[in-house]
Amino acid sequence: MSKFNETLKTILVINPIFESKKMKSFYSLILLSILFVSCGKAQNSQTTSKLTSESFSDDTFDRAYFASGCFWCVETIYESVNGVEEVFSGYSGGNTKNPTYESSNTGRTGHAEAIEVIYDPKMVSFKTLVDVYFGSQNVTQQNGQGPDIGSQYRSIIFYKNEDQKAIIDTKIESLSKEYNKPIAAEVMAFEKFWMGEKYHQDYKINNPNNPYIRNVSVPRYTNFKVRFPELLKPKSER
Repeated sequence: MSKFNETLKTILVINPIFESKKMKSFYSLILLSILFVSCGKAQNSQTTSKLTSESFSDDTFDRAYFASGCFWCVETIYESVNGVEEVFSGYSGGNTKNPTYESSNTGRTGHAEAIEVIYDPKMVSFKTLVDVYFGSQNVTQQNGQGPDIGSQYRSIIFYKNEDQKAIIDTKIESLSKEYNKPIAAEVMAFEKFWMGEKYHQDYKINNPNNPYIRNVSVPRYTNFKVRFPELLKPKSER
C-alpha cells in the first residue's frame, strides 16, 4: 500500500466499537466513499458454491438475524465464531417483498442489509451472538456503520421469542450505562429474511483484494478477533 493510502488509512481508522473520540468526520466519510468501493457497489465476481439455508436441519441448528452496516463485514465476523455453521447475507426489517440490493439501496423499502446466522445452540448461545453483535459495531452510530450511511445500513437486532428479547433488552440496558448517547440498534420482532444475491455471499472469501474488503471489512474483522479471541473457531475452520 502506498504512503498516501497508509496516511488515509490512519485518518480513517476503523475502531472495533467506533469510540466517539475516533468517530470519523463528515468529510472523512466523503473521502472514504470516493477512495474505496462502498459495500454492494462492487461488480459481480466469481463465487464459490454455498449450501442453502434449507440445507440445515432445525433439529440441530437455530437461526438468528442481525443488521449492522454492510453485510459483507458482518457475515465475515459471524462466520469466524465457534458454533456458527453458516452465515447468509440478505435483507430484512422492511415492508416490501423480494427486495434486491438495487431496491434496498434506495432507502424506500424499509429493509436493511442483514445476515442469517445458522448456529448450533449446544456450542454457542444466542446471548453470545448478541455480545458479538454489539462488540463488533459502533453501538451509538445512527443510520449506518462506519462509512456506510443510510437506512439500508442501520442497525437492527431481531428476536424470535420473548426470551431472546429479554436477552437483548438486558444487554442494551447494560450498554446504556457506558455511553452518553442512545444505543442505536432497533429491536425488532423477526418476520422474514430475504436471501441476498449470489455474488454477495462469502464476498470477503471470494474477493480478498477488493478495496472495500481490504480497507473496511478486514480491519473491522481484525479488531473483532483481537477483542474476542476466545470465541473464534480453530484457524483451520475459519
